[in-house]
Order: sequence, then C-alpha cells, then structure tokens
Amino acid sequence: MSSQENDKKQTTETNLSAGVRSGLRENFSLIVIALLLAFLIRTFVAEPRYIPSDSMVPTLLTGDRLVVEKVSYYFHTPKFGEIIVFQPPEELKNRGYQKNQAFIKRVIGEPGNVISINAGQVYLDDKSLQEDYIAEPPNQPFLPVKVPPDNLFVMGDNRNDSNDSRYWGFVPQKNVIGRAIFRFWPLSRIGFI
Repeated sequence: MSSQENDKKQTTETNLSAGVRSGLRENFSLIVIALLLAFLIRTFVAEPRYIPSDSMVPTLLTGDRLVVEKVSYYFHTPKFGEIIVFQPPEELKNRGYQKNQAFIKRVIGEPGNVISINAGQVYLDDKSLQEDYIAEPPNQPFLPVKVPPDNLFVMGDNRNDSNDSRYWGFVPQKNVIGRAIFRFWPLSRIGFI
C-alpha cells in the first residue's frame, strides 16, 4: 500500500470516527432534552394517573387511566363539580397514608359553603344537589359543616363506597395536584371527563 493510500485510509477512518462521536453526542443531547421536557411537562403541565378503586364509579372505573392537567389551577382554585387529584391531608397521613398516595374525588364544597346530607340527599348551602353522576344516594346522614378558607370538601361519586371528606375532613387547596380532564384508557371509554 502506498503512502498516499495509507494517508487516505487514515483520513477516512478519522472522519468516520469523528462522525460517530458527533452522532453519539447529538443523540445524547436529544435524550437529555427529551427527559428534561418530560420532567417539566409532568411537573407543571399534565401527568397520567391510574384509578385504583371504585370510589368514583360510575364516572371513573377501576383501571381507568387519565390525564390530570395542572395549568388551570395556577390561575383559579378548584370549582364545584370538578374532579381533582390531591395529596392526602394530614388526617389521612396520620392514618398511615403516604404523601405520594394521591386521591381522586369530586369537589362538592368550596370555601364558605355549608355541606350536609339528609335522607339520601346532599345539600350545598341548604339547596339540594341534582347529582346525575353518582352511583346511588348516600345512605348516611351528615351534619352541616362549613368549608374553611383555603380548603375543599370532596366526595366520591360512589357515595356509599368512598373514603372522602365525610370521614377525614377537608382538603387543603395546596394539596391539589390537578384536575382530571381526559380518559385515555381503556380505548372503549376514551374521551373527556
């Protein structure tokens, strides 16, 4: 092999090696950017959640997978009727629940509202609620309580099989993670909530 051919071969190998290194750097950079974007979106915009219990039947079934959006609560507090995901309040932590064990319930009372249950009917500020989304009417009375500032009163749609504000109190608004907006699994029930 001539000296010229040898130099040409070494130049080709050097260029190939530089190209591989450049490609690896570019792929690594893309992976880092993708992971960073995924982290930022999950932390501040939206995240997937899994429904582990029957407490929200018939609206949500065990095994449903949802998108929980977080952006709207940067601009306003949760409103009546919204389905929220939240970290357990102190009373639930005192009962052994972990901070990362998220709950999902429907907002029934906002700060200042009075909630009560009588004869299977939920009352909000002494007006009976028309609740076409529940599994069945609640079977236990609940004495009137006023929702304190910066808190929410929440209930599951499966009123007689839900561990909710009737049993452990209010949800501090600071515990709210986001609002359930879209079911993406199972495919037969895909759609907005």
